[in-house]
Amino acid sequence: MPASKTCVVVGAGPGNGLSLGRKFTAQGYDVALLARSADNLNSLKAALPQAHTQECDVTQVDSVHRAFANVRAELGSIDVLIYNAGSGVFGTIDDIDAQSFEQTWRVNAMGFFHCVKAVVDDMRAAGRGQIIVMGATAAKRGGAKFAAFAAAKAAQYNLAQSLARYLGPENIHVSYLVIDGVINIPRTRQRLPDKPDEFFLNPDHIASAVYQLSQQPSSAWTFEQDIRPYGETW
Repeated sequence: MPASKTCVVVGAGPGNGLSLGRKFTAQGYDVALLARSADNLNSLKAALPQAHTQECDVTQVDSVHRAFANVRAELGSIDVLIYNAGSGVFGTIDDIDAQSFEQTWRVNAMGFFHCVKAVVDDMRAAGRGQIIVMGATAAKRGGAKFAAFAAAKAAQYNLAQSLARYLGPENIHVSYLVIDGVINIPRTRQRLPDKPDEFFLNPDHIASAVYQLSQQPSSAWTFEQDIRPYGETW
């Protein structure tokens, strides 16, 4: 029999995705980790054997539908959706082309749209649900070299806000976590070897913030929450 609580992490990787999977698994959820790369999924499965892993390209609606159907068949209806897919192209308007601009939007905004479509019926049937977006400060301001990423994150943010207003009366809590800073993973530590630990955001601490959002009572829901290390300029 499937467990009564299922959490799906879309765009899972060795940082936030793995930490989110571990956190929700420890709290009694069945967890599915979705990612585009099979090699990445193999690494996640080795690190968290309890998790269901599934290939999913969020820019392709058929891939999203197939992935969520497979998760539902194995784990049952979906209670929590965490949208962590957020890669993008960085540069000024002179640096990027239309294809890069569109692809960044597809990952951050259109993919989020596809995934919400895939879970909202489950949540309505259950009379409750949690949709949490792993966002960025780029959603709120457009830096000179963030022409594509800021536009895509702004679209994602506004879609999340629209969903929060529309789905809230159905007891579906939509929230947006603004992550402001550099995540502490091997790739970023290698790139910034001289930075101290407190410069970085700890993925396990981010996962704890996400879990707290998912447990809020409906009389005191948060829509937007910022998290950053103290040294981050804001």
